[in-house]
Amino acid sequence: MQTYVILRRAGWKSPADLGAAADRSKRVADDDMPDDIRWIRSYVLEEGGGSVGTVCVYEASSPEAIRRHAKLADLPVDEIIAVTDTVVVRPDPVAAQ
Repeated sequence: MQTYVILRRAGWKSPADLGAAADRSKRVADDDMPDDIRWIRSYVLEEGGGSVGTVCVYEASSPEAIRRHAKLADLPVDEIIAVTDTVVVRPDPVAAQ
Protein backbone atom coordinates (compact mmCIF):
# COMPACT_ATOMS: atom_id res chain seq x y z
CA MET A 1 0.00 0.00 0.00
CA GLN A 2 1.20 3.49 -0.91
CA THR A 3 0.24 6.71 0.89
CA TYR A 4 -1.59 9.32 -1.19
CA VAL A 5 -2.95 12.81 -0.66
CA ILE A 6 -6.25 13.55 -2.41
CA LEU A 7 -7.33 17.13 -3.05
CA ARG A 8 -11.09 17.73 -3.18
CA ARG A 9 -11.71 21.48 -3.69
CA ALA A 10 -15.17 22.91 -2.94
CA GLY A 11 -16.57 19.39 -2.99
CA TRP A 12 -19.52 20.06 -0.68
CA LYS A 13 -22.01 22.87 -0.20
CA SER A 14 -21.96 22.55 3.58
CA PRO A 15 -20.29 20.73 6.46
CA ALA A 16 -23.45 18.56 6.74
CA ASP A 17 -22.98 17.41 3.12
CA LEU A 18 -19.37 16.58 3.93
CA GLY A 19 -20.50 14.56 6.95
CA ALA A 20 -22.77 12.41 4.79
CA ALA A 21 -19.95 11.94 2.27
CA ALA A 22 -17.57 10.89 5.06
CA ASP A 23 -20.02 8.22 6.19
CA ARG A 24 -20.26 6.86 2.62
CA SER A 25 -16.49 6.99 2.17
CA LYS A 26 -15.75 5.00 5.31
CA ARG A 27 -18.46 2.43 4.58
CA VAL A 28 -17.27 1.82 1.00
CA ALA A 29 -13.61 1.60 2.06
CA ASP A 30 -14.28 -0.72 4.99
CA ASP A 31 -16.99 -2.92 3.45
CA ASP A 32 -16.27 -3.00 -0.29
CA MET A 33 -12.54 -2.35 -0.66
CA PRO A 34 -10.75 -3.31 2.60
CA ASP A 35 -7.69 -4.71 0.78
CA ASP A 36 -7.34 -1.74 -1.59
CA ILE A 37 -7.93 1.45 0.37
CA ARG A 38 -7.73 2.82 3.90
CA TRP A 39 -8.78 6.33 4.91
CA ILE A 40 -6.27 7.80 7.37
CA ARG A 41 -7.41 11.42 7.94
CA SER A 42 -8.79 14.51 6.26
CA TYR A 43 -8.30 18.22 6.71
CA VAL A 44 -11.39 20.31 5.98
CA LEU A 45 -10.85 23.45 3.88
CA GLU A 46 -12.97 26.60 4.08
CA GLU A 47 -13.78 27.34 0.44
CA GLY A 48 -15.97 30.43 0.94
CA GLY A 49 -19.71 30.87 0.80
CA GLY A 50 -20.19 28.03 3.26
CA SER A 51 -18.75 25.37 0.96
CA VAL A 52 -15.95 23.10 2.10
CA GLY A 53 -13.26 21.00 0.47
CA THR A 54 -10.79 18.51 1.86
CA VAL A 55 -7.23 17.33 1.72
CA CYS A 56 -7.43 13.60 2.46
CA VAL A 57 -4.69 11.15 3.39
CA TYR A 58 -5.27 7.56 2.25
CA GLU A 59 -3.32 4.36 1.92
CA ALA A 60 -4.25 2.64 -1.33
CA SER A 61 -3.09 -0.07 -3.67
CA SER A 62 -3.10 2.40 -6.59
CA PRO A 63 -4.50 5.71 -7.86
CA GLU A 64 -7.07 3.64 -9.77
CA ALA A 65 -8.31 2.18 -6.47
CA ILE A 66 -8.75 5.73 -5.15
CA ARG A 67 -10.77 6.69 -8.24
CA ARG A 68 -12.91 3.53 -7.92
CA HIS A 69 -13.54 4.26 -4.24
CA ALA A 70 -14.49 7.86 -5.06
CA LYS A 71 -16.93 6.71 -7.73
CA LEU A 72 -18.57 4.13 -5.45
CA ALA A 73 -18.83 6.67 -2.59
CA ASP A 74 -19.87 9.56 -4.88
CA LEU A 75 -16.87 11.72 -3.95
CA PRO A 76 -15.04 14.32 -6.07
CA VAL A 77 -11.35 13.87 -6.87
CA ASP A 78 -9.45 16.89 -8.16
CA GLU A 79 -5.93 15.57 -7.74
CA ILE A 80 -4.15 12.45 -6.42
CA ILE A 81 -0.55 12.86 -5.27
CA ALA A 82 1.72 10.02 -4.11
CA VAL A 83 3.51 10.71 -0.81
CA THR A 84 7.20 9.84 -0.79
CA ASP A 85 8.03 10.68 2.83
CA THR A 86 6.60 12.20 6.01
CA VAL A 87 8.18 14.89 8.18
CA VAL A 88 6.41 15.38 11.50
CA VAL A 89 7.52 18.51 13.32
CA ARG A 90 4.58 18.49 15.75
CA PRO A 91 1.55 16.22 16.01
CA ASP A 92 -1.72 17.46 14.55
CA PRO A 93 -3.48 19.84 16.94
CA VAL A 94 -6.54 18.54 18.74
CA ALA A 95 -9.72 20.00 17.24
CA ALA A 96 -11.63 22.44 19.43
CA GLN A 97 -14.82 20.93 20.84
